[in-house]
Amino acid sequence: MQEIIETGDRQVDIGHGKATFGVFGRQIRFDLSKGFPLLTTKKVYWKGVLHELYWFLSGQSNIRYLVQNDVHIWDDYPYRFYAEHAKKGKFPEMTKETFIARIKDDEAFANVHGELPHIYGEMWRRWPAKDGRGIDQLAWAIEELRTDPGCHNAIVTSWNPEYLYSMAKKEEVNHFPICHNMYQMNIKNEKVSLQLYQRSADIFLGVPFNIASYALLCHIVANILGREVGEFVHTFGDVHIYENHFDAAREQLAREPHPFPKVKIAPEVKDLALFRPEHVLLSGYDPHPPIKAELVVAGFRSLENKPAGKG
Repeated sequence: MQEIIETGDRQVDIGHGKATFGVFGRQIRFDLSKGFPLLTTKKVYWKGVLHELYWFLSGQSNIRYLVQNDVHIWDDYPYRFYAEHAKKGKFPEMTKETFIARIKDDEAFANVHGELPHIYGEMWRRWPAKDGRGIDQLAWAIEELRTDPGCHNAIVTSWNPEYLYSMAKKEEVNHFPICHNMYQMNIKNEKVSLQLYQRSADIFLGVPFNIASYALLCHIVANILGREVGEFVHTFGDVHIYENHFDAAREQLAREPHPFPKVKIAPEVKDLALFRPEHVLLSGYDPHPPIKAELVVAGFRSLENKPAGKG
């Protein structure tokens, strides 16, 4: 963050018109044996981390599960899609609050309007193959690590050009961003490590959440394999701060970090299908207070298939 504030290049995204300052190609590393990297210089939304990761791991792509658990980090995307249709007279107009309440209470409504096609859960657990199969990349990668601890191919990707940006057919385009687009797991010194490649990263608002999510994923996979955790390696493409977040970022930089907390996964979780959010115990988390900042809904593609925000 300090480097970006001092030297970042100012750019304006044509999709949403917001300015960012950023750098390209950076990496941070965490030794997970020394603590769980849930940032302490501001409070990170742990409930959101936990439920969103379970949402991915269980292969879900409808926001109803998140809404029913009072996690609203994905609300904006299906609502904006609905609102565009409503402006064209295809659906009744409604406020975002009414829309989300309908998603929560009306299963039939949620089945139609709460779905986010080609998002992470679908790509991880049921990648759409050309022959109609759903390929479970994550289960395959875990089994590769189990049967061949020396493997170099335990990769899970969410980046499918068939559904992305102007590469996609208009009727098949993914209207929602794929930002953390590929990760690889590896065993070294008998420990499980995970490296994430994130093409576009909001270092102030989004990245603390991403760090916690993928570090937790590494813990879960290690637990399934009966191994200890090694490193979480976070590799960035474009890493940036939104121009209107600079004061908040400076406030965070002025704070003294506290020791990282600890995470423990219930020992009975020896299979991906067994994992539930209640199997995770977080202890010793002592963060500074939250720092509020406006969320930019980046990456959304309109129905007209116009250029979108890139995250």
